[in-house]
Amino acid sequence: MTTNITTHIFKKTNDCSLLLDFYSSNTKNSPVIVYIHGGALIFGSRKDIIPEQIELYIKAGYSVISLDYRLAPETKLEYIVEDIKDALVWMKKNGQAILGINPNKIAVVGSSAGAYLSLLSGTFEEKPNTIVSFYGYGDILADWYERPSEHYCKMPLVTREEAYSVIGNEAITEGNRERFIYYLYCRQKGIWTKEVSGYHTLFQKEKILPFCPIYNIVPDFPPTLLIHGDKDTDVPYEQSIRLAEKLVDNKIYNKLLILKNEGHTFDIDMKRPATVEAFNQVLDFLKVEL
Repeated sequence: MTTNITTHIFKKTNDCSLLLDFYSSNTKNSPVIVYIHGGALIFGSRKDIIPEQIELYIKAGYSVISLDYRLAPETKLEYIVEDIKDALVWMKKNGQAILGINPNKIAVVGSSAGAYLSLLSGTFEEKPNTIVSFYGYGDILADWYERPSEHYCKMPLVTREEAYSVIGNEAITEGNRERFIYYLYCRQKGIWTKEVSGYHTLFQKEKILPFCPIYNIVPDFPPTLLIHGDKDTDVPYEQSIRLAEKLVDNKIYNKLLILKNEGHTFDIDMKRPATVEAFNQVLDFLKVEL
């Protein structure tokens, strides 16, 4: 792929700079796809975007932005969400002058935890025009995150010492795969929400509710496409079903695509028939909604 790529700082904190990679469509005033990576908010980086997906968007006439955000647990959820808010504000303010994009045509696309953040962006004051969620979730107070995961408990049990051996004390914006062991520990113990948010899920529930998209649907929530495999062992596909129902209740336009026999991260393989079908739907959706 010969797409022009530039890297920009969209935010500076006391301890780090937050970066985004811009993949230009070489078309002035183009609409833009903003990709938010997954990794349970614990690992991953802007570099995780699948090259074939970038190419697909570019060919369809979209420029692409893939961005970093600070990772948990060194940075707590409310500040991670602030990073996404600040990224959208930066794009609206600087996107046209610096990147040559149309700041009034922004789609946020995310996978897993990135889809969760994408869905949260629909509740922001500065929100995108549309949202695409790949196996995302809207409720971090639900049982699936609040109890030990049957799927992850089948794996070798992780001790607290092992989990915390991969975690540091300083804010980071890129996390290697070694940090998965901390996520595994959280899922085996049913403590992800508490560890990532810093709030007790029983006694400080009101502190966590603002970070559950399903409870914060606003009248101008963007049109949303929800895609999920019905064999997802990480994020239950019922999360997308429940969110679609809530959007319908609030008269927010949405489409729900449940893929039979597909699991988590099915879209990594862009040659799979289910992935091809999913991205055909994504491009059709964006063509109308962006």
